[in-house]
This record gives sequence, C-alpha cells and structure tokens, in this order.
Amino acid sequence: MTIKGRIHSFESFGTLDGPGIRFVVFMQGCPLRCLYCHNRDTWDAGGGQEYTPLQVIDEMKKYIDYIRFSGGGITVSGGEPTLQADFVTEVFKLAKGMNIHTALDTNGFADVEKVEELLRYTDLVLLDIKHAVEEKHKLLTGVSNEKIIRFTEYVDEQGIPIWIRYVLVPGYTDDEEDLKQAAKFIGRLKTVKKVEVLPYHSMGAYKWEKLGQKYELEGVREPNATEVQQAKKILTGESF
Repeated sequence: MTIKGRIHSFESFGTLDGPGIRFVVFMQGCPLRCLYCHNRDTWDAGGGQEYTPLQVIDEMKKYIDYIRFSGGGITVSGGEPTLQADFVTEVFKLAKGMNIHTALDTNGFADVEKVEELLRYTDLVLLDIKHAVEEKHKLLTGVSNEKIIRFTEYVDEQGIPIWIRYVLVPGYTDDEEDLKQAAKFIGRLKTVKKVEVLPYHSMGAYKWEKLGQKYELEGVREPNATEVQQAKKILTGESF
C-alpha cells in the first residue's frame, strides 16, 4: 500500500527556507500551540489534501530547472513535518535519488527513534527555537522543550547542518537573560551554520479569527531592527 501524507499547500519558489530556490511542502498537523502561530490553519492533522510521495516529486519537477540552476532543493515544513515522518522520509528518498538537496523545517518536537531514518536523508535542518526556558516554553507553545533539546542534540551528533530560527516577540522571547540562555544552548552545538532572528508579526491573526479563535497576542508590537540585531548578537555570542 502506497503511503500518503496530508499536505496543506506548496510554495514553488521559496527563497527563505534553505539555500537556493526551494520547492516548499507545508505539511498538515502540529503538536505545538504557539501563541504567535501564523499558520493556525495547519494545526488540524486531518485537514489538507492527501498526496503520495511520487505526486509531491511530480509537483517539484515542474520547477526542477530553477532548483538545479540555483543550487536549491526541496524543503518540507508545516505544521510540523515530523508528525508524518514516514511520508517525508519517502519524499526525501526520491529527492536524494535525483540528487536534490533536502531540508527539514521543524520545531524539533519529535521522538528521536521515530525520525532516525528521515534524518538519514536530510541534508539540512531548519530548527525553530521557541524559547530556551522550559516554563516559558510551555506558556508560549503548550509543551515542554525537553523533547526538542534531545532532538537537536541528536541532529548535531549526526553531523547534520543546522540553521537556527528564533522568533523575537516583545514581552515573550526578548528578555536578555532568556536570550543568553538560548545562546548557551546554541553554543554547545557543533553543526550550527546560521542563526536567524525573525521579527514577530501579526499577519496571521486573521486565520485565528477565521477559525473563530481568539488571537492572544492582539496588540503586541513588532520589534524594531535594532532589537532584532541586538538579539542576534546575543544568540551568536557576539555581545558576551
């Protein structure tokens, strides 16, 4: 029986989700409940549309010349792609068979034993660090960060390159001591190649309203460029 995955949408010319031009697959379903989530409509694991791995690759092939010319590849995002690890593994196997670069955009909330095979076919992990302090992580996402720490350490042990992403939310993730705590964790990792600080925005708030849900961060301002730059300096250890 051919495995199928539930997919929210595709992006044909992604330029922010790994090197080069990316074909981005947004999977359906997510175990986190981030207060600032801008893809609220991906939470439902039963939503989206079913595809086989080959159908995903066929969609990617429409843009293969651009992908190859730019040194790009395929990125599987979400939602949370590790919820459908077996499906994503098959997609990545097919991509690697075509010598296509693979990137996994994940929050890291996954059991290592369930993603070991997937990571064997993963060239790059884009890791979203929500918060370094466990209790604040729970308040922000609804879950502990213990599983995420274990996942990240395993990825690092396997020698897989990591790009860190940190969303800067004023009043939630911008405390200097919290940033230093995150920097200590990042500093222990050997394969981190890039640290990106993403400024919070509320452009996804309408999705919450459309689903009849209250957007808890109503009124929270966006950080300015200076704050973003300072946060990046702390996370990369430049300000120590």
